[in-house]
Amino acid sequence: MTTFVTLYGIPNCDTVKKARAWLAERGVDVVFHDFKKQGVPPEHLRRWTNAVGWEKLLNRQGTTWRKLDATAQAAVHDEASAAALLTAQPSAIRRPVVEWRQVAGAADGEVTVGFAPDDWARRVG
Repeated sequence: MTTFVTLYGIPNCDTVKKARAWLAERGVDVVFHDFKKQGVPPEHLRRWTNAVGWEKLLNRQGTTWRKLDATAQAAVHDEASAAALLTAQPSAIRRPVVEWRQVAGAADGEVTVGFAPDDWARRVG
């Protein structure tokens, strides 16, 4: 079965670069969605938080999070507050976010966060 993915991220992110190169080496059709230029589609953000949880989606180790003051960080305590931050600061989203389509062994429309070559190898066959 052919694998199609939509990969969401920021083009200068090292992890996104590795992920895109890995997929290209395997001939996977990829649509890239640039958070910086295209923003975060609210309906996708809801789907991602439903799929993986807002805690996993929020990158608390990244530069964007670390640059927030303590009050702004403390204000992120549930899905709604995380969604508000991630919409305003897409760089705070753990990258890449991938929506998988028509993947053997995985549900159509499954969402993953981060680059996991072993898991991805299973998905692309």
